[in-house]
Amino acid sequence: MAKTQGKTTTLDRALRGTLLGLWAERLARAFWPLVTVALLLWAALAFGVQDVLPAAWATGFALGGLAALLACLVWGAWRFPVPASADAARRLDQTLPGRPLTAMADEVAVGSEDSGTQALWAAHLARVSRILEQARAVPGDLRLARFDRFGLRYIAATAAAVAVLFAAPARVTDLGELAQLSGRAEAIALGPSWEAWVQPPDYTGRPSLYLNEVDRPTLQLPEGSLVTVRFYGQPGIMSVVESVSDRTDPDPTTMAQDFTIEASGRISVRGPAGRDWEITALSDAAPNVTLAGAPVRERGGLMRQDFTATDDYAVTGGQIRVALDLAEVDRRFGLAIAPEPRADLEIVLPLPASGARDQIEDAFIEDFSQHPWANLPVVLTMTVEDARGQTGQSAEAHVILPGRRFFDPMAAAVIELRRDLLWSPENATRSLQLMRAVSHRAESAFRSTEALARFMDTRDLLHASLTDGGLEAAARDDLAQKLWDLAILLEEGELADARARLERAQERLDEAMRNGADPSEIQELMDEMREAMRDYMQQLAEQPRERGEPQQGGERMEVTQDQIQQLMDRIQELMEEGRMDEAAELMAQLNALLENLQVAEGQGGDGPPMPGGEAMEGLGEALREQQDLADDTFGQLQEEFRDGGQGQGQPQPGQPGESEEQQGQGQQEGDDPQQQDGGSASDLADRQRDLAEALRQQQLQPLPGEGMPEGDAALEALEQAQRAMEDAAEALEQGDSGAALGRQADAMEAMREGLRAMNDAATQDQREQAQGDAASETGNGDGRDPLGRARNQGGEVGTEQNMLAENDVYERARDLLEELRRRSAELDRPEQELDYLRRLLDRF
Repeated sequence: MAKTQGKTTTLDRALRGTLLGLWAERLARAFWPLVTVALLLWAALAFGVQDVLPAAWATGFALGGLAALLACLVWGAWRFPVPASADAARRLDQTLPGRPLTAMADEVAVGSEDSGTQALWAAHLARVSRILEQARAVPGDLRLARFDRFGLRYIAATAAAVAVLFAAPARVTDLGELAQLSGRAEAIALGPSWEAWVQPPDYTGRPSLYLNEVDRPTLQLPEGSLVTVRFYGQPGIMSVVESVSDRTDPDPTTMAQDFTIEASGRISVRGPAGRDWEITALSDAAPNVTLAGAPVRERGGLMRQDFTATDDYAVTGGQIRVALDLAEVDRRFGLAIAPEPRADLEIVLPLPASGARDQIEDAFIEDFSQHPWANLPVVLTMTVEDARGQTGQSAEAHVILPGRRFFDPMAAAVIELRRDLLWSPENATRSLQLMRAVSHRAESAFRSTEALARFMDTRDLLHASLTDGGLEAAARDDLAQKLWDLAILLEEGELADARARLERAQERLDEAMRNGADPSEIQELMDEMREAMRDYMQQLAEQPRERGEPQQGGERMEVTQDQIQQLMDRIQELMEEGRMDEAAELMAQLNALLENLQVAEGQGGDGPPMPGGEAMEGLGEALREQQDLADDTFGQLQEEFRDGGQGQGQPQPGQPGESEEQQGQGQQEGDDPQQQDGGSASDLADRQRDLAEALRQQQLQPLPGEGMPEGDAALEALEQAQRAMEDAAEALEQGDSGAALGRQADAMEAMREGLRAMNDAATQDQREQAQGDAASETGNGDGRDPLGRARNQGGEVGTEQNMLAENDVYERARDLLEELRRRSAELDRPEQELDYLRRLLDRF
């Protein structure tokens, strides 16, 4: 009996579960459209669609949504068949083997009285009963893909989830207010009423005001606020009177009125439920801009102009205007004739991309180096604008337009020729004469054959352009670009090539790091970069000190070549370890370091000054004075050609390459060809002799590396420079400015060679001093150890002979120092070891 009751309970439980599954299945299939529409409507209301639509449209939206819900409800009720217990029994019976429920209802048709048949039937019922004991409820089929082929139910569920996370579900209750809005609109249509809004300008950031709900009698509103007034009902009953706008003869009874607040005054709505407001207009002041000091020349000739701009709300734009200050221009040489008319430069002012713009402190940075007005007097003004179109302008600043400066005499001469061509096409003939004068015996005037060839090509191009009947604008611009490139080559020389090689090596290595190149390829590119770095550092060190421009304030951080090598070693280690991200970050730091790199003469620590330091400083000063003297000599040569004079060493009438018109030019009466801006020829000769004597005195001072090959080379170069100076003085006394200019160039080149040799000698002296300091720390420096015993130097004990070559000793010392620096840069080492390494580096 208990066994039969347990079987019945199991079967009933399975039947009830199957019936619930049928209910869920049929409800889902019948009412999924209703749930989908309900979720979509709920999400739309939560996102505030009722606020975006007009009142009538919002009412229509609500009614349409209710109608859609009702239609889905009716459709679902019509399609919903109520499941019965028989349906549940039929589904459960179909899932069991042999359909046991049907078998339990069967009866014996033949042989019911036979005992064998009865026994067989009883065994069959027992087997069916055992199957029913294992019956389990059949879940409903909730898959709706064949009913919802477009997945609308998923779209609705996603919209509802997003509304819960990012919208305001409580706004669904706003739907009940639509009926109130509808009734209000009906009341407005039936009787006289009014509405008014105030919309402040967007740039003020103030919210809109609905005047029907503002009880204050006084309001403060920004100028430019838009007032909108609407009347409803019979025309002529309601009117508005205002004194805040600049409208002329408005009709106060117009049903729809818009006006802008321009001044303080009064707004009155007259009629049923009328109101009055006293309006105080908040004026919008014009923006203000001031220039913070004079423009500054940045590295590379960039102009930097600091400024401060302020406004009540925000500065929306601005520009900087550059005009030529012709009255302040030194009208000599190529600038003597009237300039070609050029429009003033107007450049958009950069503003912060984010943040407040009511007070801006920024800097305008631009490169005017290639403009014809570079390094000439200009008038600088800055203008800013606010959102209302009001403008503010700074005071005019009469300044020199910053541009790149050229210290090499030949480069400066080429830049002056370029400036004259851009100043006026009428300078073309004069520029051609000067270029012919410079190219006479030009082998000693140019430091490289490439520069000489490019100068000759540019001269020929200018001659061909004039032969064609005048210098056209396109040809002039082409010539200007060629002269600029030539000046850069003359100024930077091999340094530009070394820098280009270094940049190419960096780009290739960076590309290999990003693309995951093989270790062998990375090693090859790293070696190429190291070689390019050595060449670049050497060329940079050989540049004369007077080429660098002093930094504008702040402290200068000195970086030695060893530190750069350590950084490169660390980059290589990170790449070998596969830490490419860290290697790329260090590579970016190295690139930023090289952008601002300047090699100081006599690199090293803060140790005692090396012998000959004063001599090197004096030589640099003499080189600067020689450059100034060469500039004055070149100015004298220009004046001779401008006056038509012929000096020795210059093309004479009848020489090949001179036209008949040029050969017929003579010296103007009343001009003294010897009197120039830089002084007479005799004054220039005296200055040259004084400079030669000063250089001779420099040779008598202690020089770095005396007795060494580097020191001998430096002394020989200084002697050559002194002889060239004396020859230049003799040429100046004879009036041969061209020959003097060539000898002055020889003198400057020899002085540069001397500086290079002295720098190498100073470096060698520092290495020897470092070795001596190391010996003094470990012994008495006389070949004996601290106990007075003779050192073992590779031979017998006690010998005084050093069996190692001198270069090997220095190489070994450098290797030890590099190893110490490499280990000290590995921050993962123990702190005690790092402290010990730092103390060793401080000592040596």
